[in-house]
Amino acid sequence: MSKKVERFEDLIAWQKARVLVREIYRASSRRPFSRDFALSNQIRRAAISVPSNIAEGFERSRRTEFHQFLSVAKASCGEVRTQLYIACDIGYIDDDTLWTLLGAAEEVGRIIGGLRAKIAVKREPLSTQHSALST
Repeated sequence: MSKKVERFEDLIAWQKARVLVREIYRASSRRPFSRDFALSNQIRRAAISVPSNIAEGFERSRRTEFHQFLSVAKASCGEVRTQLYIACDIGYIDDDTLWTLLGAAEEVGRIIGGLRAKIAVKREPLSTQHSALST
């Protein structure tokens, strides 16, 4: 049975993106990663962008806008993945951390992609369609 989505906090994509942010902050808080202010700041901003865009798009109450914001959130997942590869390549994170975080970012991206596909087939304002969304 699917749960009615009334708030962005009900979305699995947002919930998992929030966890991803926490894990990115943990990894980028350890030395030597934490000493590279440019990369640690960039990966954190990209990670923060994911749940933020999901929430902002949802609150816009128009499917076309929600779809657009989900596209931005998904793209930010790609940005996070690229920065994780870079962090590993320069020795800031080990392979285990890389693969764990990549897996989490890929999962969030897949969930967002599925939500985008579902939103794309509907054109009405979200205010009349909240119950059609499921987590």
